[in-house]
Amino acid sequence: MKYLIAGLGNVGSQYSDTRHNIGFMILDAWAQASNFIFEPGRYAHRAQIRIRNRQVILIKPTTLMNLSGKAVRYYMEKENIEPQNLLVVVDDISLPPGTLRLRPSGSDGGHNGLKSINELTGTQQYPRMRVGIGDNFAKGRQSDYVLSPFTAEDLVLIKPIIEKAVGQLRTFVTEGIQPAMNRYNTQPGKNSEGN
Repeated sequence: MKYLIAGLGNVGSQYSDTRHNIGFMILDAWAQASNFIFEPGRYAHRAQIRIRNRQVILIKPTTLMNLSGKAVRYYMEKENIEPQNLLVVVDDISLPPGTLRLRPSGSDGGHNGLKSINELTGTQQYPRMRVGIGDNFAKGRQSDYVLSPFTAEDLVLIKPIIEKAVGQLRTFVTEGIQPAMNRYNTQPGKNSEGN
């Protein structure tokens, strides 16, 4: 069994701690906890691990957010990954900070990274993990908000959710999407287990 996990973000030190880079942050936390490293690859920084005889390819696209589909499509085709074995990790302004929401499919919800993936893979039928970053911005300032760093107040909620997200990714690979959703999805505004 083979899986592709894509954490979305933007490359470059100026973006490293920004809200839009939560996908990168979660994959980096997994790498740190499990002692694997990302190496440069085509369209993405790439790592490969095995968990319980399952092969997992992890990518952090280097295409910038709006072109994330190029990297995802390339690795899906190269590694022969079925859509149900792809999981994309993204930020979500419609969910409060500290919210984790894994779903088996869905629309792009206005997220440019998901929009690119949907267009270039030709499907919306793949799991996605949405990580709440809140919507505390003035009208017309969404871009500034997602490209700015988390506040100290947000980080109190975000740091534990990054750890939970790594657990959810591992469970997705080893047990399947339903146990991963049941065990780790949180209600908006609550940083506790439960669907």
